[in-house]
Amino acid sequence: MSAGSAVGEGSIRVRIAGIVQGVGFRPFVFQLARQYELKGWVRNQADGVVIRALGAKERLDAFLRDISSKAPPLAHITRLEVAELPHEEFEGFGILQSDSHQARRTLISPDACTCRECLKELLDPADRRYRYPFINCTNCGPRYTIIRDIPYDRDKTTMAPFAMCAACRREYDDPMDRRFHAQPNACWDCGPQVWLEDAPGHAAATGDEALRRAAELLDEGKILAIKGLGGFHLAVPACNEASVSRLRQRKIREEKPFAVMFRSVAAVQTHCNVSPQEIELLSSAGRPIVLLERRRPEPSPAVAPSVAPKNRCIGAFLPYTPVHFMLFEHGLFDALVMTSGNQSDEPIVMSNDDARLRLNGIADYFLVHNRDIHMRCDDSVTRVVNGNPRPVRRARGYVPVPVFLHSQTPVLLGVGAELKNTVCLTRGQEAFLSQHIGDLENLETLRSFEHTIDHLKKILEIDPQCIVHDLHPDYLSTQWALNQKHRPSLAVQHHHAHIAAVVAERQLRGPVIGVALDGSGYGTDGTIWGGEVLRVEGCRFERLAHFRHVPLPGGNRAVRQPWRMAVSYLWSLDPANVMEAYQDILSRWPQSKVEILVQMLNRSLNSPITSSCGRLFDAVAALAGLRDSVSYEGQAAIELEQVLHPGDEAYRGELTRDRDGWIIDPFPMVAAVVRDVRAGRAAGSISCRFHNGLVALLAQSVETISREMGLNRIVLSGGVFQNAYLSERLERKMTARGLEVYGHEQVPANDACISLGQVHIGACMLAAREGARIED
Repeated sequence: MSAGSAVGEGSIRVRIAGIVQGVGFRPFVFQLARQYELKGWVRNQADGVVIRALGAKERLDAFLRDISSKAPPLAHITRLEVAELPHEEFEGFGILQSDSHQARRTLISPDACTCRECLKELLDPADRRYRYPFINCTNCGPRYTIIRDIPYDRDKTTMAPFAMCAACRREYDDPMDRRFHAQPNACWDCGPQVWLEDAPGHAAATGDEALRRAAELLDEGKILAIKGLGGFHLAVPACNEASVSRLRQRKIREEKPFAVMFRSVAAVQTHCNVSPQEIELLSSAGRPIVLLERRRPEPSPAVAPSVAPKNRCIGAFLPYTPVHFMLFEHGLFDALVMTSGNQSDEPIVMSNDDARLRLNGIADYFLVHNRDIHMRCDDSVTRVVNGNPRPVRRARGYVPVPVFLHSQTPVLLGVGAELKNTVCLTRGQEAFLSQHIGDLENLETLRSFEHTIDHLKKILEIDPQCIVHDLHPDYLSTQWALNQKHRPSLAVQHHHAHIAAVVAERQLRGPVIGVALDGSGYGTDGTIWGGEVLRVEGCRFERLAHFRHVPLPGGNRAVRQPWRMAVSYLWSLDPANVMEAYQDILSRWPQSKVEILVQMLNRSLNSPITSSCGRLFDAVAALAGLRDSVSYEGQAAIELEQVLHPGDEAYRGELTRDRDGWIIDPFPMVAAVVRDVRAGRAAGSISCRFHNGLVALLAQSVETISREMGLNRIVLSGGVFQNAYLSERLERKMTARGLEVYGHEQVPANDACISLGQVHIGACMLAAREGARIED
């Protein structure tokens, strides 16, 4: 129907798919229908919402327009179908019981920050929920983290133990109320409660007094473990250097930056440079952490130096639960470090008992509550690149919204990579990428990985017919997949999956040229890849170019000790004479260790070959005197970007060719780094010349290969593309040369995207096999 329909009465059925349950969609439709004097009904069904409406055609047209344009804030309509039906009489307009007979395919909303209406009530002394730390409505509050099963009803969430009082029940049953069918609906009289404990586990305060006392303890510089939506945070005042340093020592987190929660946008602007796009991102319902540049000079009091050592940026975010708002209401601080509540390298803690055990010795006090968290979910991390938001870690506020694919796929499970692991399940044209799980390097994270898979299978009601995993045989995710004997499995090359992830989320068809730059991935030739240009089309790929090979002395030890990569590059420049030619550079590291490393390189002992772009960054960072060893993944590359002093000068690399294809050769750039180090040039200038040179080399390489292949579409993926300086300039340069450039928009460029790429390739593999069977 359209706004130009003939005057008269119409009768229609509307089917709506997407995130339309548990977000106030039925009362929205109910109120809209009353506004336009329509008759009929609305109800939930397996795949969304269905509406029957009878009324004047022009009113039906306006009704349909408003459904799309004025939907509730947490709703996300993916499909709206309208059919004209024969006239049928209705008594008014009503909300019918849900249809539970079909297979359930509705989408679940992510957790959302406290909405303006609830925040107003939270701070209103006349409201019955004044300062109630679990206030919520259909427009906000917990969703994904409390759901045990579907359909999304209270008895299938962690709110099941809390029976609603008469006042809450009236709101829940009233279609005109903002809390109609808000499953976590509660108040002081019937809902979850909060309390404060000291480290030995003795209750110190309850209710609002617990929040007030917690804020006072934070003002004093104490470390608090605070239970949130998807797990615990560890909190200290961000401007208290002694407290932040103490948190680092206790958590054994040497240098990795902490996130900072600010009281308001104004408080963020006091400490950081913030663009309109970044303010919009900070204030969105997902409330992600946004990487922002610090203000110079810094205000007083400044954010403590040990919040983000050797980093120009702060990971800033805003309060998103009633507990957060109340802590800022009671406290004197404007900024709190709010870092994941866990021991180093373990998953975020989500139960009270686990917190008392695992955070004992880290937290001085515990602010806890009795609403269970069913699914752990860290804070999401984003940054703005070229004016557009780019995810760095996709979790709370975004999961489980699917990535929509361009065609139907089989039901597949992608189990991701070893680092920054996520899993992905497909259903029709939907790819459900999990929240950030972590690095699969210990038993606790493996258990979280398994729990996440089981949970997604349950709430999506799907059972994968095939598992897709990485080629690397030693990844825990690969071993897990191969141990599932009752399901077939497929192996996918790591960098192929990187490029396929962009192809999937951008809904691209046909061949593309993919540039995959990261730290490492198992190559089909047995070497370690990481600087690749591939031609990708569905389940097939061809390696067109790669970074010039260098040895990786000591294997994984070289990843943790960038000085080893510096020695490797120097040795590669002059293998026969490295000790004499670069004695002045090598002398900065222990002579005995350097000699052993050179012997390893000469004899090819424990020195696998790599084409990794990430290891090139490590080498340059070590040569420039920035970082000899790292305490977290990617640290050397991050610090190399952070010291950069912008300019136009650039080192020059080379693009050469051998019998196997194109070689992207950064060796001349490394030689130029050595010359600048010897000349005493500052690290910031070296970094600028290196970044500019790498952008120019990559742009030249891609343009040359594009012309040769007759392919104009360029896809970028891999952890190196989280470097904003490199990404912005490379995208601009290639676009200016007439190339179509596609990067990630919905999922991170790092290994968190691998599971999405795996299911895309897996679907193409199965389709190719089916096609072959049909031809036979």
